[in-house]
This record gives sequence, C-alpha cells and structure tokens, in this order.
Amino acid sequence: MWLRLRRWWWRRRRSIRGLSSGSTSRPAASTTSLASSAPPAAAASASAGNFLKGVKWSPDGSSFLTSCDDNSLRLFYLPEEAYSTEAEHPAEAAVGGEDSYGASIQVNEGEPVYDFCWYPYMSVSDPATCVFATTSRDHPIHLWDATTGELRCTYRAYDAMDEITAALSISFNSTGTKLFAGYNKAIRVFDVHRPGRDFEQHSLLKGCEGPTGIISSISFSPHNGMLAVGSYSQTTAVYAESNMEPLYVLHGQLGGVTQVLFSKDGNYLYTGGRKDPYILCWDIRNTVDIVYKLYRSSDTTNQRIHFDIEPCGRHLATGGQDGMVHIYDLQGGQWVTAFQAAADTVNGFAFHPYLPLATTSSGHRRFGMEDEIEEELSLAGDENCCSVWKFSSLQEA
Repeated sequence: MWLRLRRWWWRRRRSIRGLSSGSTSRPAASTTSLASSAPPAAAASASAGNFLKGVKWSPDGSSFLTSCDDNSLRLFYLPEEAYSTEAEHPAEAAVGGEDSYGASIQVNEGEPVYDFCWYPYMSVSDPATCVFATTSRDHPIHLWDATTGELRCTYRAYDAMDEITAALSISFNSTGTKLFAGYNKAIRVFDVHRPGRDFEQHSLLKGCEGPTGIISSISFSPHNGMLAVGSYSQTTAVYAESNMEPLYVLHGQLGGVTQVLFSKDGNYLYTGGRKDPYILCWDIRNTVDIVYKLYRSSDTTNQRIHFDIEPCGRHLATGGQDGMVHIYDLQGGQWVTAFQAAADTVNGFAFHPYLPLATTSSGHRRFGMEDEIEEELSLAGDENCCSVWKFSSLQEA
C-alpha cells in the first residue's frame, strides 16, 4: 500500500486562503499555481466560473492534460521537483498571486469538451507522435499538436441531413491506427492516417440487447482484441474489435455508465456510473455475476468521477464528491487506504505511467453570487485545483 504522500498542486481560482500546515489529516503540500498568463485582475475575472473536469497523463509521462469548463484544454509539463526524492516542507497558497506554473499549451474549443485522449504511443522525443484528440459539441473530432498547440487535422462524421455530428466519446485502439468514436447507438471508426469524412459505421443494435443510448465511454483490452463501450442506458457491452461483433452485454449499473476500463491483463472490466456509488468489477471470462463492488462517494452527482488502475495492475484509485481518494486492492476488491485530496469533488484521478506519482483534478460548477457573499465564500487553496501526488514508497498489501 501507499505509505506516505507528498503533493504539488495547481489552483484554478483567484480567492485562495492559506492552507493549514499543521493538520494531520492530509499530506504536506508544496503549492504552486497555474491557469492563465493574463494579469491577475483579468485572470480572476476569466476564471471566476471555471472548474476542472478531468486530467490525463501523457503516455510517456512527461506531461498531463486538463479539461476545464471554459472549453479549453491545458497541457502542463511535470515540474523538475517532482523527480526529486528530497523531503519538502509544507507551503501556503498565495492569495491573488501570479501563477507559478503556466500552461505550456492551451487549446481552445468553441463548445464544451465531451472527451479527450492521448495518442497511445506519444513520446516527447518524437514530435510526430505528440498529439491528442478532442471532441466537443457541434464540432468534428480535432487532432492537436501537443508541442505547438496547432490543429493537425479533423475527423468528421455527418448525419442524414449532411450536418456535422459530434462524438460523445473517443479512444484510440491499442495499436494507434484507428480512432473509435461513440455516438447515439453507434460507433464510428476513423483511420488515423486518413483524416476527413471517411469512416466505418457500426450500429450497436444488431438484434441484441446492446446499448440503446449515447455511447459515453470506450476502453480497449490490452491483449485480446476486445473493446468495451458504456452507454447512458445503464448498459455496458463488449465487442470484438476486428468486426464489432457483440460478445457480452452487462447490466447492473444504477445510473448511466460514465467510464469503462479494462484491467492490465485484460481479464477484468471495471465500470462506473452516474449517481452510482459503486464501481463494478466484471470477469469477462464469466460475465454471469459481478465479481465485487468498490465504493465511492458519487451517488448524488451527475458529474463524471474518473478512476484509474496503476501501471502494475494491482490497485485502483477513484475520487468522489467528498474530496477523498479511495484505493482498492484488485486481487480481492479490498479497501486499502484513502486520503483527502481536496475540499471539493475529486472528479479526475490518473496514475503516472511509470513514476510513483498520481494526479487529481477537483471542482464543480458554482453559480454566481453577489460580490460580498462571494468574498465570504471564497475557495480555499485545495478546492478546484489540479494536484500531483508523490507516493514515497510501496509495499505489498
């Protein structure tokens, strides 16, 4: 299990109160901030209603990408101090100060971002592979250059009226040659090397009880040529990647499925849903029953709460509405430990590909108030932020 945590965090809003360094309920934190390169006053005004919606590490571990409610994605390179093994002293968040870490790249979409994903073989040493894909409302799928922030190409799908229809979820396959996109009751498959409007379309209603709603999440098995798709119809289905032949249909989620994720060996599938307090574990070799359930605090929110599996495949970690990150041993589904990651909803969690690090994103939509009231209810430094956590040592659970 994880014995000790250290944290670097980046704040996303202007009203920051000092963190208490004497608390024993949370790890020591080294605080820096990021968000906007605008002057403080302009940054405060621009970010007053903004919040983080998710975070993902690049496959080579050199950077992480965040999605925000201002229809933007920001890329941040891992700070040098994250590689240091020296102990750090707790620090307090600055109030209204300039950002210590600015985004290396900021990509602005015209509409809310539905999903984003990295090219699976991205490496900073090979600029040709430094790309990530995004999908947003009323827009085609965009492929962005992660080194320059420029748009490389688009993948476009059209409806019966010959109008662009937006994908609700996207994922590269394991080989990085195809881009799978989820729509309403359908999957469209684009050849990565042939941008434009050429695609294969697969209806998910092939005479079976497959997903009948919006395809909200896609995950590929690392070994056996299968993919899982989750839908808002509370259904998860598993298909053969080669011909999209349906293999299994899984029921049991209380709300619409918001994330599906295969285990590292490809034998198990984990699914999470909207307003559902449990992540379900399925053995795809025997899908009759649920193997076990993993609790998280997400039973009263429509917000997506992401979870992730560590690179060695032993543990799963998930955020929740209570600001806690819960870590489970996947060998038997036992709870291992938990820690307070934020004073707000932790909506994103991702393990680093090879270092003992993880990142979390927190925040939720807040409605505007009068200036006097807003000052009284100003956010603390550990709300609405992106945090990088360092696990100082590992032990067998």
